[in-house]
Amino acid sequence: MRAYAYRLIGAALVLPLVISGCATQSSSSSVYRSSDAQREQTVRWATVEAVRTVTIQRDSKGIGAVGGAVVGGIAGSGVSSGKRESSIGAVLGAIAGTVAGQAIEERANQREGLEVTVKYDNGDVRVIVQEADLDLKTGDRVRVVSGGGVTRVSK
Repeated sequence: MRAYAYRLIGAALVLPLVISGCATQSSSSSVYRSSDAQREQTVRWATVEAVRTVTIQRDSKGIGAVGGAVVGGIAGSGVSSGKRESSIGAVLGAIAGTVAGQAIEERANQREGLEVTVKYDNGDVRVIVQEADLDLKTGDRVRVVSGGGVTRVSK
């Protein structure tokens, strides 16, 4: 019972790290980082030529795999009371946990996005990808805000 309690405590300590590691920054047109505040940005007007739904896949940091391996290893080692079987269970649990943790992290890092093709008043055509937080349609008049390497489409 005592070893089982330590495993539960270990899993409880690792789980918040796994969950926080899956948190990602936003690509929304409505979300600004504090470093973007009080900085001048360029505004251009454009007309939406096309809108396509895409998936934005953020980079994985491997935290899901590591956390899954730890939790899986702890859980797997408790499967049997024998030392050898416990070790085998820990290894198998760690492998299964790694796969599951990586899959969870990848799903958590996906956001629905829009690929917006805009035509500027000067005739230039550009594509901007951002989170799908606006209802944009072909023909909409939009503002395109650029600064610090980031471009956003807004109404």
